[in-house]
Amino acid sequence: MSRPDTALAWVANGQALFERTVAKCGDLSGPSRLPQWTRGHVVTHVARNAEGLVRLLTWARTGIETPMYPSMDARAAGIEAGAGRSLNEQLDDVRSTGAAFAAAANRLSAQQWETTVSTRHGSFPASAVPWMRVREVWLHLIDLDADIGLDILPDDVATALVHDVADWMDSRALARIEVQVPGGESIIFGPETSASVRVSGPVQELAGWLTGRSSGGRLVTSERLPELPDWL
Repeated sequence: MSRPDTALAWVANGQALFERTVAKCGDLSGPSRLPQWTRGHVVTHVARNAEGLVRLLTWARTGIETPMYPSMDARAAGIEAGAGRSLNEQLDDVRSTGAAFAAAANRLSAQQWETTVSTRHGSFPASAVPWMRVREVWLHLIDLDADIGLDILPDDVATALVHDVADWMDSRALARIEVQVPGGESIIFGPETSASVRVSGPVQELAGWLTGRSSGGRLVTSERLPELPDWL
């Protein structure tokens, strides 16, 4: 298996834009788009996520089991403890942890990318870890509510998100859904016992709807948009 260079490039681009956006925020105590979280919570979460993913990459490199987080309580406590810090402290944190993630990824050999690691969501090869980071930096960039919307998502990242979330929802959705990605094939997921509800529109809006970041107002559907399970 070769390095997951495409995902790592998406991470680098998203990380850089996230850092620039945080630097312009000024005040991180204001609300984000996530319920009960300030912008400071979002920034701290992105930094702690980088540390957690470095642990998974260290597991892959050394063969020593290293959980992403000691516990979900510890994860929540770490976010809460860091959320009220100053902008400069937060920015230094998200920069240094992002750089540490990139360095950890660069240390893995082709064979080590094949190593199986796991989180509470299950087991997977280490080559999936960069994609996990892609989702964090790009979606939480939008969650900052800093005058950046779904349209900031690059087409290829948004398309990959649609595929990823549709696959996750295949066994969880209550309705059969056919998502039509512009310029691509239809993605069908959900129970086969019902007729498909066709949904189409800009790929960024599709990604936003599937991840719970849009009501789907710019989407075209054959009937009323179905309810979706909460993603992750």
